[in-house]
Amino acid sequence: MSATGKNAKPARRGAAARGAEERAPIVSSSHLVSTRSAEMSEFEFGLIVAGNAFHRWVVHCMAAAGLRDLTPLDVVVLHHVTHRARDKRLADICFIMNVEDTHVVNYSLKKLQGLGVVAASKNGKEVTYAPTEAGRAHVERYRAIREACLIDALHAHDELNRDIGELARLLRMLSGMYDQAARAAASM
Repeated sequence: MSATGKNAKPARRGAAARGAEERAPIVSSSHLVSTRSAEMSEFEFGLIVAGNAFHRWVVHCMAAAGLRDLTPLDVVVLHHVTHRARDKRLADICFIMNVEDTHVVNYSLKKLQGLGVVAASKNGKEVTYAPTEAGRAHVERYRAIREACLIDALHAHDELNRDIGELARLLRMLSGMYDQAARAAASM
């Protein structure tokens, strides 16, 4: 009888492959695990953990750069306002960052203005935001700290660094799926 016949023995597999198949998914909400995609539950748990680690990182990095008591959103808004050295409108900031609640971003902008790192200006009826010199200086210090603490550590793991671009693409694709699912859920 051939190796593909009824009595054929399964091919021997490495311990790593067997371990991956036998392990239970690592999830935060076992009641949500779908038999059709346990991987999505694992992804969501990874996203929660990575998101919280990222938030902690940006806050600590910006504190080391000299701006304390900022929320993760405040830090990300400052970076986006600084992005490409172009003035930004509130609607543009919210759109690019995929933030639905404009008042949350507006609050961050007001806070950053109060700290003297963002300035608002009127262009006709539109208000635009740009970093001040102090804001750019803090962002430059953040960049230097990021290079020393994060990028240097990443450089030690070249194989991981190669996968990051693909991971970023997958995250953008999944964000679209979550947005579509949110619209579907809102219509129920």
